[in-house]
Amino acid sequence: MSSIATTPETAVEGGRPSGMSMPLLGMVLFIASEVMFFGGLFGAYFNIRADAGNNWPPAGLELEELHWHLPGLFTVVLIISSFTLHLALHAIKRGNTRGLIQWTTITLILGVIFLAGQLYDYSTLGFTIRDGVFGTTFYTLTGFHGAHVFAGLCYLFIVLVRASTGQFTRYSHAAVEGASLYWHFVDVVWIVLFFILYVLK
Repeated sequence: MSSIATTPETAVEGGRPSGMSMPLLGMVLFIASEVMFFGGLFGAYFNIRADAGNNWPPAGLELEELHWHLPGLFTVVLIISSFTLHLALHAIKRGNTRGLIQWTTITLILGVIFLAGQLYDYSTLGFTIRDGVFGTTFYTLTGFHGAHVFAGLCYLFIVLVRASTGQFTRYSHAAVEGASLYWHFVDVVWIVLFFILYVLK
């Protein structure tokens, strides 16, 4: 009976990856579960909004500070970070570890800027999570997303540390692909949040 050799990153045939690796498959399944999670939150938001009718946002809340300009700027920052992480993945696919490190570092910096911007935006708002159903849904949606951004930053930091020790090659980089998929997912979720919370309100 013949045996099949595998590595932690992927099965290998002649030095090239064969099929989807288990870590990457795990990330795909995790993202699928997160899609359902955020789908539930979005569904709850639109249900609450529909029940409120014309009284949305509820009267009495100080929403004058809820402008889209500054969050829009940080949205652009997050979108750019998706491109820089794509460049990092493209670099390691060509065997360019230095490029992977450089572009991942830039992505980390942009992610931190976005998260700091979200915290600053919180400090300028005239309502809190305790201010009615709008405040609760607003902070729940953006807060959960912020937690996912923080988790993504931790993941990227681990990728950066592993890259700096030469653990990735052009044929073995499933963790980088997983980080890229997760980060793109986080970006898409924020774009939807930005549109419904800051543009539509």
